Amino acid sequence: MNIFSIKDKVAVITGASGVLGGSLAKSFIEAGAKVVALGRNQQTLDARIKELTESGGDAFAVEANVMNIESLEEASKKILEKYGKIDILLNIAGGNIPSAMLSPEQSFLDTNLDGWDEVTNLNINGTVYPSYVFGKVMAQQGSGSIVNISSMAAYSAITRVAGYSAAKSAITNFTQWLASDLALKYGDKIRVNAIAPGFFIGDQNRAILLNPDGSLTDRSKKVIAKTPMGRFGDAEELNGAVQFLCSDAASFITGALLPIDGGFSAFSGV
Repeated sequence: MNIFSIKDKVAVITGASGVLGGSLAKSFIEAGAKVVALGRNQQTLDARIKELTESGGDAFAVEANVMNIESLEEASKKILEKYGKIDILLNIAGGNIPSAMLSPEQSFLDTNLDGWDEVTNLNINGTVYPSYVFGKVMAQQGSGSIVNISSMAAYSAITRVAGYSAAKSAITNFTQWLASDLALKYGDKIRVNAIAPGFFIGDQNRAILLNPDGSLTDRSKKVIAKTPMGRFGDAEELNGAVQFLCSDAASFITGALLPIDGGFSAFSGV
């Protein structure tokens, strides 16, 4: 028996159309899992499913809004009709938004409060709501694994991203809270953990980390200077850690926050 295996497990991945969600979906398919890609755009989801099934993988697209309970409950019914179970939930949907970011010259007192509401709602409720809906399935089954996405912004203050930082700090706390609650109420086979990615270049942050010519911005230079490994991460470097947390190899791990950051959170910068 391979305790690191996730073969034949049914994994629901929110934000599967994005860079990190797409990378995880591909990696789970390659590991033999059945992947349910959740997102708001059916056309984008269909393109992702085409990629996942071309190599013979078992993947299924379900259009749903992570901030709408009714939409998620309908998705849950469709998934159970197809697979009969939900073993894994990866809460990947989230990220920062332009209206919630401060410019280098602005202070917190210049915050766009509409942007604040949007980014905190997306990153907090966009994880809480899927956990609420799919967690019920896991409770009925008596087993399941949930992995949330926190951030380096939850460890210490990172300028310009107050709303995102507050939301990701909430996710760290919610992960610990939900892990404790589900284990106490439904037993040791339901686990909830989180990863805290370091700095990866994706669609949402490309403009603030890279200049148009591909060179590093001043912000990027500060990031690299505080990262002992001296580079940004690749999306694929999250996959092994997430698979581990979802496997039986992590059967006594719950409520944990795992940094995947090239040493950023460990290094003082001196």
